[in-house]
Amino acid sequence: MARLEEKLEKGLKHINIDIPAEQKELLLNFIKLMDKWNKTYNLTSVRDVEQMIDKHLIDSLAVSGFLEGVNFIDVGTGPGLPGIPLAIINPDKNFYLLDSQSKRINFIKQVKREFNIKNIFPILGRCENFENSQPNPIHFDGILSRAFASLKDMLMLCGNMADEDTKFLALKGQADSTELSEIDANYKIISINKLNVPQTLGERHLIVIGKK
Repeated sequence: MARLEEKLEKGLKHINIDIPAEQKELLLNFIKLMDKWNKTYNLTSVRDVEQMIDKHLIDSLAVSGFLEGVNFIDVGTGPGLPGIPLAIINPDKNFYLLDSQSKRINFIKQVKREFNIKNIFPILGRCENFENSQPNPIHFDGILSRAFASLKDMLMLCGNMADEDTKFLALKGQADSTELSEIDANYKIISINKLNVPQTLGERHLIVIGKK
């Protein structure tokens, strides 16, 4: 446990995030539960719990400073990444976690129950079939993706979730010029942000896109 705490502290310092002790404990408990489930349900290809600190927690948390608004949907969230770590350190924001695999959504439901995280909302389904048509539709300030799809496919599959003020926030490795050039003409690149993450993660960028 001490090694995990030390690695988390080092990672948080690297990305300039200072959070209370109870949030750090919750982040570590989340990762330990993921590691436990991973042995049976194969939630993530990362097998080493220490590697999960950088590759899952720090990589997710690095985008926290770019979140503007209250409601965010994390598409293709997998076991809740980046949505759950972001929800833990941003208790004033809501994170809707969408994935098509029931084992991942069941894990997220267990996280919500076990750790009483009130601002995460697991949704089983596919992006292209998502319906936001209840009496009071949710306005999503941001649509988050991490290792989900190309920018072109993200915009095509998730456009039904966005209104004119919604921003798409895509966590990527390199900012590939070919991929950037392929985005639909109805969208514009708002910013390309190089993230200051640990060397183990390589080059990381957050690409922010909006409707024209």
